[in-house]
Amino acid sequence: MQFLSTIGPLILMFVLFYFLLIRPQQKRQKAIATMQNELAKGDKIVTIGGLHGIVDAIDENKIVLKCGDGSRLTYDRAAIRDVVEKATTVG
Repeated sequence: MQFLSTIGPLILMFVLFYFLLIRPQQKRQKAIATMQNELAKGDKIVTIGGLHGIVDAIDENKIVLKCGDGSRLTYDRAAIRDVVEKATTVG
C-alpha cells in the first residue's frame, strides 16, 4: 500500500502531462502533415515566413509558388503554414 501512495502521484502527473501536452501536439502535427500532403495546384497558401502565393507546381518535397508580381519561388512543402483557399476544380 505504501508503494501505491508513493507512485500514484507520479502516474497521475504522467497521465495529465500526456492528455494536456503530448496528445494535442500530436493532433496538430497530424493535421499539418495532412494539409501539406493535400496541396494542389491553384491553392492559395501562406508560408511560415508570411509569403502569400498560389501553388503553381508540386514536386515530391518542393512546391513552386506564383507570387503577385508574377515571379515564381521554390519552397519545401514543410514551409507551408496554411491554405487560405482551396483551388476550385471544374469537372
